[in-house]
Amino acid sequence: MLVEERMEEIVRLVESRGSIQIQELIERLKISESTIRRDLTVLDRKGLLTKVHGGAIAIRNSGLHNDSFVEVREDINREEKNRIARYAASLIEAGDMIYLDSGTTTGHMLDYLTQSSAVFVTNAIMHARKLASMGFQVHLTGGEFKTVTEAIVGEEALEFLEKYHFTKGFWGTNGVEKSAGFTTPGVREAKVKEYSMKHCRECYVLCDSSKISKISMVQFGAFEDARIITTALKDEEYRKCENVIQVS
Repeated sequence: MLVEERMEEIVRLVESRGSIQIQELIERLKISESTIRRDLTVLDRKGLLTKVHGGAIAIRNSGLHNDSFVEVREDINREEKNRIARYAASLIEAGDMIYLDSGTTTGHMLDYLTQSSAVFVTNAIMHARKLASMGFQVHLTGGEFKTVTEAIVGEEALEFLEKYHFTKGFWGTNGVEKSAGFTTPGVREAKVKEYSMKHCRECYVLCDSSKISKISMVQFGAFEDARIITTALKDEEYRKCENVIQVS
């Protein structure tokens, strides 16, 4: 196969699938990993796909690469977020030690909380402020404040989380895809999500159906690492997954 034909085939596969991993390209095209990586770099520079860690995604998914401000995201799919948040809040029991990730969907959970004895740890200043005003015991991580997402990130946040062991945790995400797992645009925010998830007994990722099959830049967990709370899905492949909870 000529170089031009190979690159055309890579673009065709990425466009048809939405995303693809390097290992699958190696198996399909029968070429080395180093060659695939060079091809993806060239195609990314040409704007024909987006190269990500471990593979590539179609340009149509690239809108998930950048975070938008909280006030912009707040009204997107609000009804779905409220249904997801209501169900997630119902999972909290008396005596739980909860990790609550920053984000608009996790923020909606606060309106449905009923267990006053639950203790919360969060990296979201707005979440912490509202929880405190509601009378909950709440701990806020240290670290650098990220203006766009209103999340606290960085090494101080990771050091803070080191001493905790959570009974349940709830995270937001920019994308959920079987091979790529849970993804978000920022490396440092992804690190806080990943680290807090590893310190949690029961993990739940909250996402409306528009984020299913989407991939952002940085993975913070494998698809099997958490139960996914979402709304009605059209994709039968995801509806059959045992860790997917659809709320009506």
